[in-house]
Amino acid sequence: MRRSRYAVVAASVVVGVGLTACSSGDDVGEVPPTSPPSASAGSTPTTEEPSPAVRSTEVPDLDVEVVADGFEHGWDIGFLPDGAALVTERPARISLVSGLEEGARRTTVEADLSDVFVSGEGGLLGMVIHPDFATSRQFTTCQTHQEGGAADDIRLVTWRLSEDGTSAQRVKDLLTGLPISTGRHSGCRPEIADDGALLVGTGDTAVGSIPQDLGSLGGKVLRLDLETGEPLPDNPFASASDENQRYVLSYGHRNIQGVAVQPGTGEIYTAEHGPSSNDEVNLIRPGANYGWDPSQGGTVGGYDEDVPMTDRARYPDAVPAVWQSGESTQAVCSAEFLEGEQWGAFDGALVVTALKGSKLLVLTLDDTGALAEVAVPEETDGPFGRLRAARLGPDGSLYVTTTNGDDDTLLKVSPRP
Repeated sequence: MRRSRYAVVAASVVVGVGLTACSSGDDVGEVPPTSPPSASAGSTPTTEEPSPAVRSTEVPDLDVEVVADGFEHGWDIGFLPDGAALVTERPARISLVSGLEEGARRTTVEADLSDVFVSGEGGLLGMVIHPDFATSRQFTTCQTHQEGGAADDIRLVTWRLSEDGTSAQRVKDLLTGLPISTGRHSGCRPEIADDGALLVGTGDTAVGSIPQDLGSLGGKVLRLDLETGEPLPDNPFASASDENQRYVLSYGHRNIQGVAVQPGTGEIYTAEHGPSSNDEVNLIRPGANYGWDPSQGGTVGGYDEDVPMTDRARYPDAVPAVWQSGESTQAVCSAEFLEGEQWGAFDGALVVTALKGSKLLVLTLDDTGALAEVAVPEETDGPFGRLRAARLGPDGSLYVTTTNGDDDTLLKVSPRP
């Protein structure tokens, strides 16, 4: 176990946490972990001690344990009523973890995943456990799909886990037709809203016209019925003639990899990759445009990544981000809210994992949903490499997957009593 200290940056001084720039914030290949961040010009340097604003409230020390190992690019985590957990792995594998304590066993769940298109960022991606799992044994995954060896689409698939947890049978394709190209910008993080709706953050598949195209399911937050796969009747475009548009909750996104629902408010926050700057955390508003448009209003072909992440010159009503990473990228991924008095000053904070940044970012929000400050727990700042999934477990601990290669781990991050 390791005890944690923090680097804290007051949001009123600097919004982004910078790293050495690279060509893209995307999850492309396996980028080695970078060194801890240094302060950018004009910012307040990060320090090992909490800032005065944080010292006024008890900040928890953290323990980090390796629950299980032997994973390969663990993409998402789902907790089961009996204390076990499922982990989806990008190279088309589902693992069952026997428990949530150090030394748990990982076993492979037998499932026919032969139609998963595993290439680049594509493969077996996000997952949600159904709220009625205790009786239905069902869970739903996001996965890139192939036909005849060629990429076909990205789809949501519902599965039923056997009573002994050794196998899973496909129940149905819940939603098909999400766009795909080479596997880049596959996105696809599902989350269940407070009202039971299934939310899905999607990527634009690196096609310039898709984010602003309301007839495409890419570069969007989608909202649908978890049981039927149908768009919900109170969606902002529910009366549109185009069926795809009826699913759209928000649009103008680049590559959403994190979706989190705020406890107590039901507000939806997303984390998405920027190009070579400005990863974003966004507060989602129904029907809103978030301003990513690499086609420049359809005036250019290809995929122009020099446009702003939130292009308010072209789209004045585009919603500005709650947080941006600044002049470089962290390659942010999963997002999850911490909850419980044991988290001290972090109770209610939004945790975002970073792939390239190899760290956890803890975003404290004020009562209006605006950013108050960003903290980087020292103990998760680098030593475990690239961090992907983050889910709050039934015990109140945060569970995180690494995504470095063929011996990845499931971590348990807990406040020290």
